[in-house]
Formats: sequence, C-alpha cells, structure tokens
Amino acid sequence: MDSIQEMVYSLPFLTVTSAILAYVMATRLNLYPVIIYVSKTKKLMDEPEKRRVHTNKVPNLGGMGLFITFSLTLLLFVPFLNNTVTDLSNLLSLLSATIILLFLGVKDDLVLMTPKKKLVIQLIAVSMVCVLQEVRITDFHGLLGIGELPYFGSILFTIFVFVLVINSVNLIDGIDGLLASISILASLAFGIAFFMANDFMMTLLSAVLIGSLLGFLKYNFSKDRKIFMGECGSLIVGFLLAYQGIKFLNINPENVQFYNSSNSSILLLAILSYPMFDLLRVFVVRMMQKKSPFVADKNHIHHRLLRLGLNHKQATFLLFMSNLTLIVITFFTNDLQINLSLIVAVCFGSLLYLLPFLGVFEEFEEKEIGAEVPKTERNLFSNNNLNSKVPSSENEVEESIVKLINLEKSNKVKSIFETQNKNLTSKRVQEIENWSSKKKSSVSGDTSKI
Repeated sequence: MDSIQEMVYSLPFLTVTSAILAYVMATRLNLYPVIIYVSKTKKLMDEPEKRRVHTNKVPNLGGMGLFITFSLTLLLFVPFLNNTVTDLSNLLSLLSATIILLFLGVKDDLVLMTPKKKLVIQLIAVSMVCVLQEVRITDFHGLLGIGELPYFGSILFTIFVFVLVINSVNLIDGIDGLLASISILASLAFGIAFFMANDFMMTLLSAVLIGSLLGFLKYNFSKDRKIFMGECGSLIVGFLLAYQGIKFLNINPENVQFYNSSNSSILLLAILSYPMFDLLRVFVVRMMQKKSPFVADKNHIHHRLLRLGLNHKQATFLLFMSNLTLIVITFFTNDLQINLSLIVAVCFGSLLYLLPFLGVFEEFEEKEIGAEVPKTERNLFSNNNLNSKVPSSENEVEESIVKLINLEKSNKVKSIFETQNKNLTSKRVQEIENWSSKKKSSVSGDTSKI
C-alpha cells in the first residue's frame, strides 16, 4: 500500500497523468463541440477577409475550451502539491491573470478593441503575477555586459518581456496548428527542465498545458468541426509561455545539472525563437516600407511558406522542426561564453527562419502559382489580353469578371501580377470594372453568382 501511494504521489506519475487527463477532458467532454454549436448558433464566427488564409466562417472561441481544460485539470491536482501558502497564492494569482486575459480575448474576438485598451489590460494581468509572486528577471549573467538588475528595473523589464512574448505568440496564430504546436514544443522544453529540477507545480503546469493544447489540435485540424483558438486562447497561451520562461530562468542552479544555468537566457531565446524572430522581422519590414509596425498584414513566415505551395500542416511541421533544431543546437553550445552562445543562436536562427525568403525559392514559387491557377485564368492576365479591347460578347465579359473575383478571393491576383506581369498596369482591370458597373446599373435580378 505504501509503495502504491508513493507511486501516485511521485512526480513522473503525476506529470503523465495530468497531461493525459487534460487531453481526455478536451476531447471527451464535448467542450469544443458545445462551443462550436453555440458559436454557429449565435453567429460568433471568424469572418474571412483579406489578411486571413481561410475562406469559410470558422468559430474562433477555442480559447474558452483551452482555458476550461487547463484550469480544471490544474485545480484537480492541487491536493498533490505541497499545499503551502506560497503555492496556493501563486496558483490563485496565476489563474486570476489568465481569467483577465480570457475576458480580454473574448471581447476582442467579438468586438474589436483598440491596441491601447488591450495593452492596459495586459499590463494589469501581468503586474499581478510580477508583484504578487515575485516572478521577475533579476540577472542577465553578463549577457551584453549586463549583470544583476535593480528591483524596479527588474519589475519593469519583466513586465516588458511578458507583454512582448504574449503579443509575439498572438501574431503567429495565422494557420492551423502553428501556435499550438510551437507552444507544445516550448512547454515540453520547459517541463523537462522543471522535472529535472524537481519543481512539482511548474512541471504539472507544463504537462497540463501540453495535454490541453493536444486536445485543441484535434479540433483545429478537423475538417467538419474546425475551431480557431482566437484572441482569448492566444493571449492565455502567450502569457503561460512567458510565465514558464521566467520561472525557467529562476530555477535554482543547485538543481541544474544537465545544462549551464548561467546561459539559461540563451536557451530561453531559442525555445521562444520563432514567435520572437517573426515579430522582429515583420516589424522591421513594415518600418522599411514606411508602414506602422502595428498594422496587420500577410508578411509572416508562415504566409511565405503558404505562397511557396505548402499546406497548413506542412508549414506548421517545417516551422516546428526549425524551432526544435535551434533548441538542440543551442543546448549543445550552452557551455560557450554567454555572448558567444548568443551569437551562435542568432546566426543559426536567422538561417533557419529566413531560408524561405532566399532567392533560390523564387522559381519554385512561380511554378507553384502557375500550377494552381488554371490556364484560362492565367490567360486573362496575359499581355495580349491586356492590350486588347473589352470583349464584345457579354458572356465573355461575365466570365472574365467571375474569374477575377475568384482569383481575388484565393489571393492569387497579386501573385500573378508580381510574377508574370511585372509591367502590368491596372488599365485592363479598370476597363472590366467600368463595364461591370454599367451592366449592373442597367440589369436587375439575382447577381449573387457573380
């Protein structure tokens, strides 16, 4: 009996059990089907628009299911913790912060909020954890010549890191499975470190989050019961990743044997490298184009992979493996001097994540575009067509308009213009649009097919 009780209370058993239980709750309790049904009934759907990659309305409140699964599973394992005042207060402040972010995300999913209001609420949620739990970054260990931080400097920098990670994670939620997969990888890396350091609460937190995300992935990849995480999910996941990351930095060095704890900040950068690198890259590109860095576009790395012809699962897998590769490289170079280790991580990370943008892929991209668009549609934009007059046949013009609309919906017009007709002007398109408007004004009836 004592041996069974000892096994039940052991960290390996609790870790595996908590992850499995979270997955089972997500997939067997009909949480997501209920959310999908309510979303469709109340028309709470993510609408297709220019910068989206999906073409159909999809429920986008999957974060509610994720939060329920995560919080309930974690609370079920409270009796197995040390149950000290510190542990319980930390858990309470953590769940309070996630609830605040949940309501923020739900409101933003239903009624778009201004960036300033979102930032203020994020700061409130993050400050609760930083102040109440003393979760903060205290020492750079010589990184960039910086050592120990003063108290208020530590608080401010930690809040900045929290907000930065939350929003960078939010930005990669652009294709099916990407955010959840990258978050599973990060939580797995953090969880291993917490497990080796014998940190019960943080190990369980990582395991429960992994199980919850795996359950969400089942529906995110589904064809008939698809659901998006939405802002309410991405904000929570980003917060929990930042929380794990800072806790990872504060692991007692005496409990760390399999890596150099002084270089843990470099490992942290590698673990969260994809969302952080993608955020930095799009901000730089937007500013170089003299645009606001906060204006959304389709210039993320995953968008580039889709334009190269990969589907959502292929793009997600490639970015997952790129992130994993960088973590492995950084781990095996962890004994280097901290600034040298940073240089190695930055160089390899840049190579891995910028590879899709190299010129070697331009020819492939053009072939993919040509293969995807039917010949008749490509001919619509040929130089001969552009130089010709507006077709006299009404049927011919109607077909051209339909093709133009369909191409625009599939986001291939811009690509065709850029790759096949560098000297293309808008004259031809304008002529067709003018003809179309005249026809619409003179003809009544059902035009929904156009």
